[in-house]
Amino acid sequence: MSNLLDPRSGAQPDAPAGSGWRATLRRSVRLFNDFRVEQTDPARFYTALAADSVGQLAHYTAGETLEGTVLLDVGGGPGYFRDAFMKAGATYLALDADAGEMQGAGIVAEGSMLGDGMRLPVRTGSVDACYSSNVLEHVPTPTAMLDEMLRVTKPGGVVFCSYTLWWGPWGGHETSPWHLLGGRYARRRYQRKHGHEPKNRFGESMYAATASAGLRWARAQRRAGNAEILAAVPRYHPWWAAWLMRVPVVREVFSWNLLLVLRRT
Repeated sequence: MSNLLDPRSGAQPDAPAGSGWRATLRRSVRLFNDFRVEQTDPARFYTALAADSVGQLAHYTAGETLEGTVLLDVGGGPGYFRDAFMKAGATYLALDADAGEMQGAGIVAEGSMLGDGMRLPVRTGSVDACYSSNVLEHVPTPTAMLDEMLRVTKPGGVVFCSYTLWWGPWGGHETSPWHLLGGRYARRRYQRKHGHEPKNRFGESMYAATASAGLRWARAQRRAGNAEILAAVPRYHPWWAAWLMRVPVVREVFSWNLLLVLRRT
């Protein structure tokens, strides 16, 4: 799928193949229903997302299994993802910038690190898979974190990074949809209404991440011979909606969340 980002390509990544995991419409509806209670019942949503992530990541690995994989989760946060990946047979390492986030689902487990995603305290080429879910929009320099994820991954290993797109319906997180009128405006409005700052503060812990920037970075890695692009798709959509990523502007609004999957060369 090296021509995946070419608008002339008819490639349909995540199309049903020989895997047990499928990017079906039923899956999309199920995840959306779980997402609706993300604020009120985070355990339900993140447990479901973690289980889905195991299948989706395995879909891009050799043998379509995570058994024996050394996996680094950048921005691992609460232990929902840890439990799911370890159950799948992976050796799980997690890094987060917030110690409180790492305790969200219980005690901080062995293999957890406190650190900066833009300067990973991990040796070059030391993990089989580097995973990150909905973290990149909270990083002031996204390409620095992507570069680091690629650096620590072994040749032949997989980088899996998804993030929320700013111009989508949930781009401002709890300040949505007012973020469409400006991040700082949405932040002030939230503070006036609720009497306190939002958890995700525009300009401090949330930034305007775009699909175009992520796609440019992926193309640059491919041109430089650093990685092969396995997928660049709307993460939560059915496989047949992959075409959205080939249409500028449309992809920023309707894709909701961009998933980049690269194999380190």
